[in-house]
Amino acid sequence: MKRIIIVGDGMADWPAKELGNKTLLQYAFTPYMDLLAQKGRNGLFKTVADGFHPGSEVANMAIMGYLMREVYEGRGVLEAASMGVKLEEGDMAMRLNLVCIEGDILKNHSAGHITTEEAGELIDALQQALGTDRVSFHKGVQYRHLIVIKGGDKRLKCTPPHDKPLHPYKPLMIQAEVPQAQETADLLNDLILRSMDLLAEHPVNRRRANEGKDCANAIWPWSPGYRPKMTPLKQTFPQIKQGSVISAVDLIRGIGVYAGLRYIPVEGATGLYTTNYEGKVQAALEALHTDDFVYLHIEAPDEAGHEGDRALKIRTIEDLDARVLAPIYQATKYWEEPVAIALLPDHPTPVELRTHTSDPIPFVIYYPGIEADSVACYDEQAAAEGGYGKISEDDFMKLFLAN
Repeated sequence: MKRIIIVGDGMADWPAKELGNKTLLQYAFTPYMDLLAQKGRNGLFKTVADGFHPGSEVANMAIMGYLMREVYEGRGVLEAASMGVKLEEGDMAMRLNLVCIEGDILKNHSAGHITTEEAGELIDALQQALGTDRVSFHKGVQYRHLIVIKGGDKRLKCTPPHDKPLHPYKPLMIQAEVPQAQETADLLNDLILRSMDLLAEHPVNRRRANEGKDCANAIWPWSPGYRPKMTPLKQTFPQIKQGSVISAVDLIRGIGVYAGLRYIPVEGATGLYTTNYEGKVQAALEALHTDDFVYLHIEAPDEAGHEGDRALKIRTIEDLDARVLAPIYQATKYWEEPVAIALLPDHPTPVELRTHTSDPIPFVIYYPGIEADSVACYDEQAAAEGGYGKISEDDFMKLFLAN
């Protein structure tokens, strides 16, 4: 049996008064999600283990069956793997956002969704001005980048910038959790302040300001860690002999690297509502002809949630239904070898909160011949009545690979 997991990042949400107390999944027009729920089995999945921050790294690693208490080393190290940055013993990697700060306020986590080309110029400038034998900056995609500190102490309290939009930034700067980490915290905070002086007058930001766009006028390091000890999926799950990952996000590609999955690039995959849905579907279907397992990640709903844009998030959910799930379901239902399809978000990103939560998420698993439960539609409330009940840790992968 072939298997594909389709992740609508941040797709789950809270009931909204403006929508008649429905969640966005309940309100959106999603006939194929509902069809999958009717033909498959449903449940709720606690993707964020107790004691862990509800980040996409935690949630997506849980979906793949990894136990956080055994492998978690933060987000930066996973993105380092995606970028091909080799971490040596003692190297501490951190995710590095380019952010927009106005006055004393952290306006947004994405510098107004700066382009990859613009961001590349800024990261080059940061490396030239602030890089040393100990500190290095590495280019990623759009606002998502990497900083590596040799001999850094990861025992730091860091605030993900998407958690605190429109808050004063100074109280959110890095703090040491133990005295030994104070030197690392001081170094990073100094880099943040120096970056603000450097980036304020950069030609990229002058152009963006003239065009009325948010400026990428500061760096924001967070999620520190060292190289993780992750076992490739095929060693844990023999059903997966060869697998692949498709995503516009470095983090997901990095998880795929450690999981032993090959990365499939897709031209025009942006991570936003403008992403190349059709290209990602084509890549996934082609991969299923040769691979046993495909992990297809769609970032757009999460970004809309972070922006607090309810209408846009509904649009991304409906696009995922019509432009991703529908063609995959329709294509694979005629294949001689059966294909198992799982659909789920990694975590909720409620529009009114504009950041992630740890609430359990709805999931559905379907394959030809599965014994369907009584659930009639796909959403947070309906899934609670599903045949799988509520699961956690590595339960999802065990269920998905059981047949």
